[in-house]
Amino acid sequence: MTGPGLSRKALGDNNRGKPSLPRGCAAIWRFGPLRLATLVWLVIVLTALATPSHAQRRKPAKVIGVGDYRSRNFLIHTDLTPKAAAALLDDLETMLKLISVYWGRPSQGIIQCNVVKDLEAWPRERLAQFDPAGLVQIRGGAGVCISHTISSGNKFIAKSIVYAVAKGGVPQHEAVHAYCAQTFGRTGPIWYAEGMAEMGQYWINGKKGVNAYPLAIEYLKQNRPKTLAELVIVDERLGGTWQDYAWWWSLCHMLENNPNYSKQFRLLGNGILANNGMSFQQVFGPVARQVTFEYNFFMQHLESGFRVELCAWDWKKKFLPMKVTGRTAAANVLAARGWQPTGLTVSPDIKYEYTTKGKWKTTKDGEPVEAGGDADGKGRLMGVLMRDYQLSKPFALATSGTFRFKVTADLYVRCNDEWPQLADNSGRISMRIKVKREKPSRPKEN
Repeated sequence: MTGPGLSRKALGDNNRGKPSLPRGCAAIWRFGPLRLATLVWLVIVLTALATPSHAQRRKPAKVIGVGDYRSRNFLIHTDLTPKAAAALLDDLETMLKLISVYWGRPSQGIIQCNVVKDLEAWPRERLAQFDPAGLVQIRGGAGVCISHTISSGNKFIAKSIVYAVAKGGVPQHEAVHAYCAQTFGRTGPIWYAEGMAEMGQYWINGKKGVNAYPLAIEYLKQNRPKTLAELVIVDERLGGTWQDYAWWWSLCHMLENNPNYSKQFRLLGNGILANNGMSFQQVFGPVARQVTFEYNFFMQHLESGFRVELCAWDWKKKFLPMKVTGRTAAANVLAARGWQPTGLTVSPDIKYEYTTKGKWKTTKDGEPVEAGGDADGKGRLMGVLMRDYQLSKPFALATSGTFRFKVTADLYVRCNDEWPQLADNSGRISMRIKVKREKPSRPKEN
């Protein structure tokens, strides 16, 4: 399924005002079961119907401001300048390489794209070749991927045509749908199809941080996180607004970049595209509380540049209470990570003492500091308690000291720094915790 990408035009110049997007549109699939013997000659007919006669030219052929440009996997018809068209082809090929490796399948067939900057530059005879649904979406400042499919049993041949405005990542978004349709014959339920297509337009090779549009991030931050049941819509219904796309992207981004879930999420995606009946509940049901906690945590701290993999929670670490002297809990705390487990389950009204060694930095060229941090509190050792997947308010620690709590909970610690800025941190602090030996109180004299 597909619909309008969150284009910069749709968001408004300089992100001013509210976004104005058309209601979500659908990928249009035209298909039917056919005998296997007909597939060979029908693909020739299907390609001829989907591709104008001039599409095979390898060199740009301008026709009243419109040119045709080829790369290894794409053919684009556009009114962009030759330089801009070449840059778009490079971006599309880079993205296609990334998603082909991700899904483990090379792209099948040329992906044809109509990318429009200004409809007035297009001659009538060219616009007459557009699918009406594609023209509607372009006029609305969005995009759509229209797929023609013929099938026989488990075999299929699909041809997809992208219609997109030349803004933001709309061509990349729709190209993800085209790749899935031509390579797998389907794009999956809408939450997965649109969430992954949004990831496709945000993907930048070598960058792992959040790279969504600022207005989408702001919208997500201003609303309560949705539940997994609200996000994972299993039917392949049509439509979806840019707000829906933002929610679906947020779930896909968290699952794909979190080492606790990325392997299972990739297996789920491959199962979805293979149409083998694999469901979200089957894969993530056993760890639903953990997924929900980490998704909510991600949404709470969502910012451009936030690195999910650096802030993933360690669920394998064993926590134990320590109520008597003689035992020590030890932890090595990395500066470039989020909350990290100490292994200590604190008990009510027991006083603990801790010591630390080492230094860390909160910027690449900054001065190393001890667990007490700098004068502004950056680099200070911080603590938080988790109880039944609920977090306490964070509290400051130091190079050494004591603490006492009135609840039973697991203790986590981290280096104090802005969440999107953890990647340039370095160094570690070792921390040791034990029960503080207290002198017995003397009985009161009569």
